[in-house]
Amino acid sequence: MAILGVLDWLLWILGIVSIIYQAVCILTSFVSKPVTFKDVPMDNHYAVLISARNEELVVGNLIRSIHAQSYPIDLIDIWLVADNCTDDTAGLARSMGCHVVERHDLNQIGKGYALTFLLNQINQSQMSQIYDAYFVFDADNLLHKRYIEEMNKAFQSGFKILTSYRNSVNFSENWVSSGSALWFIRESRFLNSSRMVFGSSCHVGGTGFMFSKEIMERNNGWKFHLLTEDLEFTMDSILHGDRIGYCGTAILYDEQPVTFKQSWRQRVRWSKGFLEVFRYYGPSLMRRAIQERDFSAVDLTLLICPFTAFGVLRVVLSMIFVACGFTTLSTQLGTISGYLSGIVLSMFSMMALAAMTIIAERNRIGASNKELFAYCLSFPVYMLSYIPISFQAIFSKPEWKPIEHHGHEHDGHEHDEVHKMQQAQ
Repeated sequence: MAILGVLDWLLWILGIVSIIYQAVCILTSFVSKPVTFKDVPMDNHYAVLISARNEELVVGNLIRSIHAQSYPIDLIDIWLVADNCTDDTAGLARSMGCHVVERHDLNQIGKGYALTFLLNQINQSQMSQIYDAYFVFDADNLLHKRYIEEMNKAFQSGFKILTSYRNSVNFSENWVSSGSALWFIRESRFLNSSRMVFGSSCHVGGTGFMFSKEIMERNNGWKFHLLTEDLEFTMDSILHGDRIGYCGTAILYDEQPVTFKQSWRQRVRWSKGFLEVFRYYGPSLMRRAIQERDFSAVDLTLLICPFTAFGVLRVVLSMIFVACGFTTLSTQLGTISGYLSGIVLSMFSMMALAAMTIIAERNRIGASNKELFAYCLSFPVYMLSYIPISFQAIFSKPEWKPIEHHGHEHDGHEHDEVHKMQQAQ
C-alpha cells in the first residue's frame, strides 16, 4: 500500500506544482512588460533551413515570405532538403533561387535525419563559414515581414538559441486546428514571455527557431533524431548551460492539422517523443536542477514529466494489489473517482485558459467572436484527448509521417498580416 500512497502524493504534488507555475506565468505575462530588444545593424549572414517532403503546394509561400523580409535579402540564403520527395518540391525551390539538396533514405526517416543531412551538405560545401546563425522552418510556415529583423535584434543581444511567436494560418478552420493553435499561442504568450521575465530558459517548439554558428559547431551539425527532435535539442542545450531566448515580436504562422485523425497521429508521435526524451534526459535534468540549482532544469523536467505513464502505473498497481488482497476494490475505486473528479474540474480550467489566451491575444487571432466562443468550449475536449493519446504512446511504436498540407487562402477571418502576405503572393 505504501507504494500506492507514494504514487498518489507524487501525482498530486506534480499536478499542483504545474498548475501553480502556469498560474504564476499567466499573472506575470499580464502585469510585466514583455522583454524587448533594441535596434541593431542588419549585417549578420543567415542560412534558412527547410526540411520538405512532398510540400510542392505550400513551400513556395514560405519562400516568398522570406524573400519579402525587411532584412537584406542578400544576407539570407535558403537551403532546402527535399526529403524522399515524389513531387516537384525540389524543382520549385530551385526555380525560386534556393540551394536544394535531395535526400533518398527510407531507413532513417524523420526531420531530424533530414536536418543532419542538410547541415552536412552545407559544411561540405564550405559555405558554413559565412553564416552567423541558422533558422529552421517547416515548409508550411509563413513569416511576418519583420520576422528575421526582429530575431536578429534578439540574436545580437547575446542569445545563441532563440524561439519565436507561433501563430496559426488556419486557426478558424475547425475545432481541431483551433485547439492546436491555442496551445502554441498559449505557450508563446504566457510561458515563454514569462520565462524571459524570470531569466530562465525557453522551449524550442518544432519550427520557428534559430541557433548560432557556435552551437552548430559544438553539435557537429544536427545530432538530434528522436521523435521530438526539437525537445531533444532543447534539453541538450539546457544541459550545456545555454539559455534559450524568446522573441515575441518575431511572428511565424503555422498550418495546423484539420482532421482529428491527423492530429491524433501527430500527437501520439509527440507523446512518444516526450517519453523518449524523459528517458534519455530526465535523470540528467533532475541532477542539474539539484546540483546547479538551475530553475530552467526544474521547469523543463516538469514539461517532459510523463504524468500519464505514472497514472497508468498507479491504476495497474492498484488492480494487482486488489487481486492479491492487499487492498479492497472499493478503496481503490474511491481513489480513482477522485482523479476523475479532478479531470472534470480541469475541463473548466482549460476553458478559462483558452478564454484568457484569446483575451490576451485577440488582435493576433484570426476568428470571429462566435467562433472563438465555440473554440473555448471545444478546447477542453481537444486537450482531454491527450489522455488516451498518451496511453497509446506508452505501448505504441509510432513512425514519423508527414502531415498533409494544402495551403490556405484568406477566408475573411484570418489575421491581417496573413492576408497581406497572401495578397502579395
